[in-house]
Amino acid sequence: MKRQIFAPEHDAFRETVRTFIDKEVAPHHDRWEKQGIVDREAWLAAGAMGLLGFAVPETYGGGGTDDFRYAAVLAEELTRAGASGIALSLHNDIIGPYLTSLGTEEQKRRWLPGFCSGEIITAIAMTEPGAGSDLQGIRTTATDAGDHWVLGGSKTFISNGILADLVIVVARTTPEGGAHGVSLLVVERGMAGFERGRNLDKVGQKAQDTAELFFHDVKVPKENLLGELHGGFMHLMTNLAQERMSIAVSAIAGAEYLLEITSRYVKERHAFGRPLAKQQHIRFEIAEMATECAVTREFVDRCITEHTAGQLDAVGACMAKWWATELNKRVTDRCLQLHGGYGYMTEYPVARAYTDGRIQTIYGGTTEIMKEVIGRSLLAD
Repeated sequence: MKRQIFAPEHDAFRETVRTFIDKEVAPHHDRWEKQGIVDREAWLAAGAMGLLGFAVPETYGGGGTDDFRYAAVLAEELTRAGASGIALSLHNDIIGPYLTSLGTEEQKRRWLPGFCSGEIITAIAMTEPGAGSDLQGIRTTATDAGDHWVLGGSKTFISNGILADLVIVVARTTPEGGAHGVSLLVVERGMAGFERGRNLDKVGQKAQDTAELFFHDVKVPKENLLGELHGGFMHLMTNLAQERMSIAVSAIAGAEYLLEITSRYVKERHAFGRPLAKQQHIRFEIAEMATECAVTREFVDRCITEHTAGQLDAVGACMAKWWATELNKRVTDRCLQLHGGYGYMTEYPVARAYTDGRIQTIYGGTTEIMKEVIGRSLLAD
């Protein structure tokens, strides 16, 4: 079915993204996977082509549009290209809203131009070794020392952790328990006591640097508090819908792409003297995946439209994230099976998708958390 959500300007933007991938990503991605990190030059190239900060006001060097469909186009094309290394969606869709909606005028002038040019690469540090993403278990603390905060603790599984020049750190700023008393502090490259640990060796997404971060009595200026003091929990909850939509968009795009290349493969691959596509079981497999993808695509596109209009609620985003990522997991597994032994070879896109995409049901909130949010909302008194 023909998609109805994009206008000509989005199609033109898609061509820009494809040009960027062909020139600045595809020729280098294998090397990035071996070295475990993306070249900073790729980020600068993304900024020069207008792929960073398109939701940032033009005053600060951004694109000046909050149309989420541009973010969707970018996520879809990076996914189809297997470009799991360069975390543009993290930068744009997850970090960007914190800076634009919570930043003071001074903070925006200081950080956003570099954010849009690619000179400042960003990360958010919430997950801790002993607490996962559980805000109630966060031990990283920031103590008020008059004109600055003294930040101590550690974080793990931080995407862009090695490259990041600016890290939004979730820290406890009051002894009060639970999710209360949590604030967002911005730690910048070069601050004394801020150290990076290992570039973690992951199952997939090898080109995307994911690190441990350590804060040894880091002096964070008071002007680096982002948003309200002790208001971190609400700030985090506000931005979760877009983060989950970004993941859902990538998930369904990945499933569709794998279905596309697998459909071609079974028509070309012969077994027992005829193409695999002549086997009824193979046709049924393709038919089932095509139907599931088509249904999921319609729902995700509806969510994209509602989110662009500011109408998507947390439940809708959780549904999209849960369903699309679990679908991606099923489709990837079935497509690999249909490729047979070749599907297990890393030079085939389906093998890389198998390892790169597995994290989708985990980060941004696990499938189990998505179901809990949905169920709790629907059954609330």
